[in-house]
Amino acid sequence: MADEATSSGFPIDPSSGFCHKTKIFHSLRPRAPLPPPSQPLSIAQFCFSLLQSSPSALGSTTVLIDSSTGRRLCYSEFLDQIHSLAVTLRTSTSLSKGHVAFILAPSSLQVPVLYFALLTLGVTVSPANPLSSEAEIAHQVRLCKPVIAFAPSSTSDKLPALPFGTILIDSPNFLSMISGSRTDIDQLERVQVSQSDPAAILYSSGTTGRVKGVVLTHGNLIALIAGFFHLQRESDQNQNQPQPQPVSMFTLPLFHVFGFFMLVRAVTMAETLVLMGRFDFESMLRAVEKYRVTYMPVSPPLVVALAKSDLVNKYDLSSLQLLGSGGAPLGKEVAEHFADKFPNVMIVQGYGLTESGGGAAGMTGEESQQHGSVGRLAGNMEAKIVDPVTGEALPPGQKGELWLRGPTIMKGYVGDDNATAETLDSEGWLKTGDLCYFDSDGFLYIVDRLKELIKYKAYQVPPAELEHLLLSHPEIADAAVIPYPDEEAGQIPMAYVVRKPGSNIGEAQVIGFIAKQVAPYKKIRRVSFVNSIPKSPAGKILRRELITHAISLGSSRL
Repeated sequence: MADEATSSGFPIDPSSGFCHKTKIFHSLRPRAPLPPPSQPLSIAQFCFSLLQSSPSALGSTTVLIDSSTGRRLCYSEFLDQIHSLAVTLRTSTSLSKGHVAFILAPSSLQVPVLYFALLTLGVTVSPANPLSSEAEIAHQVRLCKPVIAFAPSSTSDKLPALPFGTILIDSPNFLSMISGSRTDIDQLERVQVSQSDPAAILYSSGTTGRVKGVVLTHGNLIALIAGFFHLQRESDQNQNQPQPQPVSMFTLPLFHVFGFFMLVRAVTMAETLVLMGRFDFESMLRAVEKYRVTYMPVSPPLVVALAKSDLVNKYDLSSLQLLGSGGAPLGKEVAEHFADKFPNVMIVQGYGLTESGGGAAGMTGEESQQHGSVGRLAGNMEAKIVDPVTGEALPPGQKGELWLRGPTIMKGYVGDDNATAETLDSEGWLKTGDLCYFDSDGFLYIVDRLKELIKYKAYQVPPAELEHLLLSHPEIADAAVIPYPDEEAGQIPMAYVVRKPGSNIGEAQVIGFIAKQVAPYKKIRRVSFVNSIPKSPAGKILRRELITHAISLGSSRL
């Protein structure tokens, strides 16, 4: 650490970052310099200012590649399209600072252009999963209150009517909007955006109830990018020779906080991004070979697939140097199995939530052998480990709920003051709901989830939402949904169902009933029929009992 004392003068353990007086863990990373909070600055302006300092961003360096079509955009084209779209939106619509734009689109060359154009105008970007059902989309629209939507023709019919309508991003009209002349582009006046203004509303499942809209400000994203940029610059300065142009493969959806943040980070770092509109494992392998991909942000199930699939032997993956694993903890056995197969590829793990803006903790390459950990606290981040019963803050080695505080922490949940108050306390601490501990060297370990979310691959599935749908079925008297362990997906949603008297409803009918109403990743994949659902005296479902019961029966059908 640069110093071994808090701002209050209390000593900090230089190994763990823990202050015994305040019971706060401090980052062991160097503090990244941040612009003054009062300085008007959008995340787009901040990124472009850093981009201009990179020689790679000048000339014809490729920024985006669509893996399905092979189409490319160089940095100069990318920036021109962003500013052309911003000018057109400002002059042809009434879209302006403070408005919200809803985006329902798979990854494509148009989506990054759209994100940055909207952010340049001070418009809040609110991207959602294009696989969502109409009911799910309607709920998200009610939360964020957009005035306009952007979508390809394949998803636009799921959108409700909005004040400024829906713009089809695969239409000739949109193509003309991003193809303005240099004269038109130069007409764009800078919009004054405060760092406290909302930049994005991303969707996160709460511990109970339905999806919530997480408000991230321009300042949140600036702090996040500044931290990574600072670390990268330090790493580059330590290199004895120039490094080749990094090529990142994006298997992650750009509406997910991990994908959203990694997109902004990669653009700022002047990297080349290979986008996948629809994930397919072999198509990904083919793209790694074709475009000589060096880095991929991944989820643990994809690491498992790379370690176990024979398909990898068909392709030349020798360009791969680094995988960044997030979304769920990566087991030691999986990491070691992967290392046996790919000895020259490093895996670094990270931890974050939508509510923390993404990366709250992570690893450097030198720390990649710390199996089981998700790394150390990001620069400018503080943490506490809190006993969930007593509320006491705990020292290294003891398990409790992880609380986080720092400049990347969300502003709150849109339209839900109660949920915001339950998650953010008056001192700015974010209660993550994750059971964790720090070791004596400041490495963070995720033990379990205090909250009840099911982690299907890198997606979050709220049991309460599925239970609400199950109870709407006329033949179901009661129901509970739990996470069931799955090697490929991490966890799958499993339902315990109590039939109504006289009902003979079966597993296939239950699965089909839910599948018609939710996105594919939320589907129930196992069903067990029981006489009653175990509950506490207060009526709370005792999920731990159901999980223990399900696991004890192993792979047999219950």
